[in-house]
Amino acid sequence: MAESTTDGLTSTNVEVNNIDTNENVITHCIFDMDAEILARFGKTYSLELMSRSLGLRQYDYERFPFAKPMPGVMRLVKHLKKHRIPIAVATSSTRESFNIKVSNNRELFDMFDSITCVDDANIKNGKPAPDIFLASCEKLGNPPTNRCLVFEDAINGIKAAKNANMKVNPIITELHPGKNGADEMICSLNDFEPTKFGLPPFVEEQDSA
Repeated sequence: MAESTTDGLTSTNVEVNNIDTNENVITHCIFDMDAEILARFGKTYSLELMSRSLGLRQYDYERFPFAKPMPGVMRLVKHLKKHRIPIAVATSSTRESFNIKVSNNRELFDMFDSITCVDDANIKNGKPAPDIFLASCEKLGNPPTNRCLVFEDAINGIKAAKNANMKVNPIITELHPGKNGADEMICSLNDFEPTKFGLPPFVEEQDSA
C-alpha cells in the first residue's frame, strides 16, 4: 500500500489533461473512509450506530477489522484503476486506527495510490479545515484542486472539501441528510454516475463487482 507521495500520477484521459479546460471534468478522486468505503462491522450505518461509535477507539480496535466494503465500492475503485484515474484515501482516523480498520480489506486498500491520515505530520487542522484533502492532493501530484472529486458523508468533510476548492459527491446518511453545499448527492456508490464528472463511463459487463 502506498503511504507516501506518489510521483507522476496522471490520468490517461489525454483529452482531459491536454485539451479540455472544463472545470467540471474530474481527473483525480479522493475517498473518506468510514461511510464511503467500509460499512461498520459488516453492516451499513444506522443513525444510532453511527452516533454511538464515531470516535470510540475501542470499537475501532474490536470490530472494524470485520467491516466489509460498502456496496459499489469495489466496482468504482476497480473502474477508476482500470482507467488509471489516481485515487486516494483521506481519513480522519489516525494511522494506527486506519491500519486496524483495513486489516481484513487489504486487497481493496492496496489499490489506492496514497493514504493520508489525520495524524500525519503535515496535517495541522482537522475537518472542516481543508488540510487533509490538500495533503492528499499533494500526494497525488498536486493536480488542480477543482479537478479533484471527494466522496464524503459528513457535513464537516463536505465543508473541508469545498474549502479545498474540490468537487464533493456525498453519500447521504440518516445522520447527514441533504446536499449541504455539495455538488451532487447519492445514497450509495452504486448510484454514482462517472460521466457527470467527465470520468469514463461504466461498462457493466466488465466493471461489475
